[in-house]
Amino acid sequence: MEQNLVLKSKDGNRDVTTSLIVANVFGKEHKNVLRDIQELSCSQEFRRLNFELSSYFSTQNKEMPMYEITKDGFSFLVMGYTGDKAGQFKEQFIAEFNKRELMLNSDEYIMARALKISARNIKALEERLLNKEKQLELAESIIKESTPKVEYHDKVLQAEGLITTTIIAKDLNMSPEALNLFLKKHDVIYKSQKTWVLYAKYVNKGYTGTKTYNYIDDHGIQRSHIQTYWTEVGRKFVIEFVNKIKGKSILKFDK
Repeated sequence: MEQNLVLKSKDGNRDVTTSLIVANVFGKEHKNVLRDIQELSCSQEFRRLNFELSSYFSTQNKEMPMYEITKDGFSFLVMGYTGDKAGQFKEQFIAEFNKRELMLNSDEYIMARALKISARNIKALEERLLNKEKQLELAESIIKESTPKVEYHDKVLQAEGLITTTIIAKDLNMSPEALNLFLKKHDVIYKSQKTWVLYAKYVNKGYTGTKTYNYIDDHGIQRSHIQTYWTEVGRKFVIEFVNKIKGKSILKFDK
């Protein structure tokens, strides 16, 4: 079987041969070729650019060292190799390097390479679009399932006449944030998982109600959030409580 003398480097960026191929073609032991490379009288910069340490697996499945060698590195390495067929082998290697260089620079190869890259990019884009479509389908499915529940909560709870803290705060000439902090300071409410709730002694007095809001998070997962609202009885309690603490007159309510 004819052996490939030149191949792509492991990073795919350049054409190289290897110390193993050189050893096989020139009839040398691989350890001796490795030694020759290590003993070359060249600059460190030339060695770094033209001899890349790599590895291969032996027939015993043991990882062994080898070098990837550029055209310039090969020419420098085999310069002193002699023998009946040494010249022929050198010519074959150099001819193969030159042929691949010509191919890389040809318009046909450049176009084929560009088309291959474009096809790969298009496939990756199609896969991303498919994943996005699946996420949208999941989100739409969750929204359809949750819509009846959302409508139920909105209709039933709105019918109970629940009142926001903002409205009560306006009655007291306060901001909703200030009202919440005031009630918290005087042990009426506290925060539990981002929701204001009554302390135990005010529970079961009909002061508050809740609304549950369903939503879809950034990952397409259905979540819910509970928010506390005040009843009309609770509104009266809050206004009287705040004015009592502040020593103000109590607002009157229509009977």
